[in-house]
Amino acid sequence: MRVKENMKRELEALRGKIEGLLEMEVVTCPLPSCNADVMLKSAFADAQALAAYIVHPEHKRVGRDFVRPFVCNRMCMDYED
Repeated sequence: MRVKENMKRELEALRGKIEGLLEMEVVTCPLPSCNADVMLKSAFADAQALAAYIVHPEHKRVGRDFVRPFVCNRMCMDYED
């Protein structure tokens, strides 16, 4: 449980640190019927902001230290409204 708490804290703390990152929510309490333990929902000003987020040093640090060592399967869907 501590791993998910740390992941949530660090990812959600990226709000306000990365320009164009509008929303960052980490869900760590799925229903028993789910096949995932953690879900990240984020929103960006535009596709350029998403591209900048991906390479931002703070995002890379959080991924390296708090996410990738504990994730065995990842799914991602980027979309525009």
